Amino acid sequence: MATKIASYEGSLADRAYAGIVEIINRNELQVGDRLPSESRLADSFGISRTIVREALVRLAADGITEARRGAGSYVKSRPSARWGAHMSMSELSATLGTYEVRFVLEAEAARLAAMRRSPEQMAEINRALADLRTALLSSDPAHDEDWALHRAIVKATANPAFLASFDLLHGEVDQILRAGVDISRSRPPEAIQTMMREHEIIVEAIRTGDADGAALAMRWHLTQGRKRLMP
Repeated sequence: MATKIASYEGSLADRAYAGIVEIINRNELQVGDRLPSESRLADSFGISRTIVREALVRLAADGITEARRGAGSYVKSRPSARWGAHMSMSELSATLGTYEVRFVLEAEAARLAAMRRSPEQMAEINRALADLRTALLSSDPAHDEDWALHRAIVKATANPAFLASFDLLHGEVDQILRAGVDISRSRPPEAIQTMMREHEIIVEAIRTGDADGAALAMRWHLTQGRKRLMP
């Protein structure tokens, strides 16, 4: 029963999350604009203020809103309109939520890969990086190559549990990678070049055995990747 209740509350929070994003887009709210109060949002969605508060916490974690003490919540950034080509707004909360898992899993995976990777695994990572470079600098989708590189790094931890955990995220991560490349290609060429350079820094740290550097580089890349999903 507790699991069902938690799942139900989670779905309500997802709905509230999507509803708030819709309010931002429909009303063309700009960065710095104030959102309706928690009580107004709760009444509008027909849910409790507790659920609305949970949705706002998630939105703040994803960099879309920010809370100001005693003043309510404000728009911090707006999700790119190009998201709609890859998923519905109702999926946005769950998909962006995978970043919190990836920050923990992939940063530590990069650290362990720098310490443990075998020559064969390093060769696989290098090949994946080269494939990603070719795809990114062309008009190819590039999401498969991006996934392959991240997966090769996780595989180099020599810990099957890391790989099994990462593979469970494939559906959500694939959507993010597709959207990230698409959105970046709609911007000046420097956006793709920056994305490629972030991957190169991670791989170089793993190649040289810089465990802390690899973890920091991966976390920075994921942080920047989430930002690229905003206008």
